[in-house]
Amino acid sequence: MGKKKKTGIIAACILLAVILLMSILAPVLAPYDPNQIDMKTPLAMSSAKHLLGTDNIGRDVLSRVMYGGRQSILLALAATGLSMALGCLIGMAAGYFGGAADLLITSVSNVFQGLPGMTMMIAIAGLMGAGVKSMLLALVLTSWVGFSRLVRGEVMKLKQELFIEGLKGMGAGNFRILFMHIAPNLLSSITIIFATRIAGSIMSVAALSFLGLGLQPPTPDWSVMINDARSYYRTNPLLAVAPGVCIVCLSLSINIIADWLRDRFDVRRDSVNE
Repeated sequence: MGKKKKTGIIAACILLAVILLMSILAPVLAPYDPNQIDMKTPLAMSSAKHLLGTDNIGRDVLSRVMYGGRQSILLALAATGLSMALGCLIGMAAGYFGGAADLLITSVSNVFQGLPGMTMMIAIAGLMGAGVKSMLLALVLTSWVGFSRLVRGEVMKLKQELFIEGLKGMGAGNFRILFMHIAPNLLSSITIIFATRIAGSIMSVAALSFLGLGLQPPTPDWSVMINDARSYYRTNPLLAVAPGVCIVCLSLSINIIADWLRDRFDVRRDSVNE
């Protein structure tokens, strides 16, 4: 690993740690209640009292930025975790059993993969109404295919291994083979794609909330803050810049770490390079 790349990874880890700690410790670190309204100081500029100023109804921007990552990060983790669970189960079934089950699952996944992800998310969230539940469902339904395809391919390779044949000869059932012997061999591949998808989920959560289909005001969320700032960003640019920088830094740091994990643990890439 080059010195510059190593420095970049360390910087990304530090940046991610700072954002996560800021979000987790927001109740302790935030100088004000994020929803505390003060109509005496609307759209105040940066000052000693309000380091990032206030929004159009006098809420402290710094406090809202500190709280802003909590729900987005949790929702991204939940959506990616559910997508991973669904995709892995479907992919394992398709890869291990093959035949008609594999054909059906592959056909369904091809349909989902052919649909524009963001357009489908907007359609699902729009039909079900704005809210966390509809946003989670939209994210899961548009994200499980990637996990399914990866797991299906890995399982198809693993089931040809001699130790699987030996387990079958010893009378081991399909459930035991799949979850006790095949699943542990998928951990590295799943970890890589999970880390990669987290950043995408964060951006999707931000996009849906910005469009008014996800988290709703007065929730102190970065994307909600950017949406609220559209009419006031010329008066106080920090209203949009501060949460926007946080979203970019969080996604960028996760992507850098995910790329490092891919380089570090992707056996297929190593074999190709050799």
